[in-house]
Amino acid sequence: MATATGETEYIEGPLLVDGLLEKRRYQLQLAATAATDHTLVCLPTGLGKTAVSLLVTAERLAEHGGTSVLLAPTKPLVQQHAAFYREALTIDDEDVVVFTGDVRPDDRAALWESARVVCATPQVIENDLVGNRISLADVTHLTFDECHRATGNYAYNYIADRYHADADGPLVTGMSASPGGDKEEILTVCDNLGLRDVAVMTEDDADVSAHTHNTDVEWERVELPETVIEIRDALNEVIAERLTKLKGLGVTNSTDPSLSQSQLNAIRGKLQELINNDSSEGYKGMSAHAEIMKLRRAVELVETQSVESLRRYFERQREDAKSSGASKASQRFVSDPRVKEAMRRAETFDDLHPKFRRTRILLAQTLGIEDGERVIVFTESRDTAETLTEFLGEHFATRRFVGQGDKQGSDGMTQTEQKETLDAFRAGEFEVLVSTSVAEEGLDVPDVDLVLFYEPVPKGIRSIQRKGRTGRASDGRVVVLLAEDTRDEAFFWISRNEEKRMESELRKLKNLEGEIESEIRKQVGIDAFEGKADETNGSETPTDADTVEMDDPDDGAFTEGSIEPDGRRSDDTAESERAGQAGLTDFSGDVSSKSEDRHDQSASGMTSEAVSDTGESDADPTVPEAAPRDGTVEIVADQRELDSHIARDLSTREGIETRLETLEVGDYVLSDRVVVERKEVDDFLDTLVGGDRSLFEQVGAAARYYARPVVIIEGDRLYETRNVHPNAIRGALASLAVDFGASVMRTDDADDTANLLEVIARREQETDDRSVSVHGEKGGKTLVEQQEYVVGSVAEVGPVTARALLEHFGSVEAVMGASGDDLLDVDGIGEITADRIRTVTKSEYANRD
Repeated sequence: MATATGETEYIEGPLLVDGLLEKRRYQLQLAATAATDHTLVCLPTGLGKTAVSLLVTAERLAEHGGTSVLLAPTKPLVQQHAAFYREALTIDDEDVVVFTGDVRPDDRAALWESARVVCATPQVIENDLVGNRISLADVTHLTFDECHRATGNYAYNYIADRYHADADGPLVTGMSASPGGDKEEILTVCDNLGLRDVAVMTEDDADVSAHTHNTDVEWERVELPETVIEIRDALNEVIAERLTKLKGLGVTNSTDPSLSQSQLNAIRGKLQELINNDSSEGYKGMSAHAEIMKLRRAVELVETQSVESLRRYFERQREDAKSSGASKASQRFVSDPRVKEAMRRAETFDDLHPKFRRTRILLAQTLGIEDGERVIVFTESRDTAETLTEFLGEHFATRRFVGQGDKQGSDGMTQTEQKETLDAFRAGEFEVLVSTSVAEEGLDVPDVDLVLFYEPVPKGIRSIQRKGRTGRASDGRVVVLLAEDTRDEAFFWISRNEEKRMESELRKLKNLEGEIESEIRKQVGIDAFEGKADETNGSETPTDADTVEMDDPDDGAFTEGSIEPDGRRSDDTAESERAGQAGLTDFSGDVSSKSEDRHDQSASGMTSEAVSDTGESDADPTVPEAAPRDGTVEIVADQRELDSHIARDLSTREGIETRLETLEVGDYVLSDRVVVERKEVDDFLDTLVGGDRSLFEQVGAAARYYARPVVIIEGDRLYETRNVHPNAIRGALASLAVDFGASVMRTDDADDTANLLEVIARREQETDDRSVSVHGEKGGKTLVEQQEYVVGSVAEVGPVTARALLEHFGSVEAVMGASGDDLLDVDGIGEITADRIRTVTKSEYANRD
């Protein structure tokens, strides 16, 4: 049944607010498919993918209870989804909770127990799973928004792996307007998320086209002024000279300053080979390569952004070159006479860039002559966003919209500021939003009259998402500005070709849904596509969003039973249908206790993109320790170790419970006496060539607080990676073992490290029956730790000697009162050490103040 207001019909059903969700048959069809199996939902931007997920969530909560989780890559997008769910569902607002790094971990753990809908960033859920704060067992629906991100080491992959393993009755929905550029990319996303069905709608579908409008794309070329060209040419001359040096090393045959990034990456790879072969020329070449990258960035700014952006960049480079740790590349960059001349000319140039003037004209046409209401200007550069906001603000009501991370000379926006800015834009409080990439993906930015690309982007997905900000409710316009004979043109054509390919692939995907589903099912070990059959009565539930037969095209009801494509539910196929929901063994075969991935993909660690707006560090040392289950061992990991996939890997292994804390000492705690400090080979060598003594300080602290400190050096080519004398490396290893009493172990890679940590933890906790106890926390030293610390600090004798003294004399007081002869009776104490201790303990305090 459907309700109608005028000519608009709305969907009704359990947990849905009446008169809110407009009846759109394509959304109901997609929801019908997504309600029956793990489904990739593909729908063009602006056509309501979130409503599809909400319909499935409403059904799952009404029928099965539990919790629904929706994951989105950015905080603003999470907040937006939460607001929509609160508006569209009849459940209490406080039952829809938001999980981001701004919410304390112990608060999240409490909220999780009572929430019915959780909207979260993936990093937070990942942290809480690794930290054993939450369980996915009762999650009845998990949605991955912008699911095309589920590649590589992104957190979506690990969460999907855990969900399929832990949930009692899992159902996954992946949503994207741009799932990938080709069939293999789409299959990768499906494999990583455990998706077995594909439901696609394009603007060619009649039901969809009725809700779309035309979006014209125009590109306008601008000519660079002579001064800008001269600055660019001067910088390119320096690039060509540096490339000539690299050509002499045999790592490139070209000195063309317009080399592609892939060509420069190849050069870097060859330089690394020279370094690996102990060639000093490799280091010199790598320094020249770093300088080339700085010069190319300067060229890109002056060509495509503005002279003001170049001025800011030059200023930051000058400051960097003055710093104590400045690289030779930075120093050469700012001291080259041609670069200095370019800096001088930039300082005296009295214009910004011809794109600024063209932007102002286009906005005047849209907002003035054409009586438009809103415009979004996208730019890649934070500097350009700020300069544009100031420039356009002289003529239009303008605000910026940038990420949360602070950058040199530029403050980010808080989550509250971002929300307030978007709310004000929707309310018409200002006309022009100048945004970096943070507003590209998924955000419910109001329909605008013009989307202006200040520069083209070299990725088709991003271009589609930017253009999706217009043409939703009425015809829209997109203009791309191109600086002639610059990288703008290359990026434009790359993006345009990729976008056309993606649009073609989406249409092709629509025609290949069955074939892709078949391939997916073969990958996960299902021989045939059985359909989503009702196991009780054998009836088949329609699953293909494109071919499903409509019983009543005009009925927009959403009532008890499973979702039908026309918005109705079939009462007789409700519970029995879910009885056939695939479990983990059906989905991916046997699960290894050694964390072989449940989708034939290794569970791996988080990346740093995140993005300036998505990466969050949220461990809280005040979280109470959770006792491990019977038959399990516990491993405590420092939350900063999430940059590696080790903690994630361990958390998926049977018989292991992981806990995250901000550790004051070490990276992993395996018992009350064993702490592990992990260093990759490059990090370890940095302590030898860079004057960084932090490793020895860290191991010293570990030795003070734990009886068995362990140092793991991870990776191969310890003696070949850097131009460091082998004896220097051996000396450092000897110091760790002899001076600090640490056991030094080598591992091949992160997987090997995880295996070693498990073995040690099991020996400690199962074989020796020891418990896990975190030491070294501020204000948390035990009496023994305090005694060892006090004695160890006397004449800096260290933790090993401190223990020997305390064992011999029995108390701190006795150690302090011991004579020189008495001290000599202790193993390991010689005359020099005894004299140093006596000097400290018997000398009068002489405060210089």
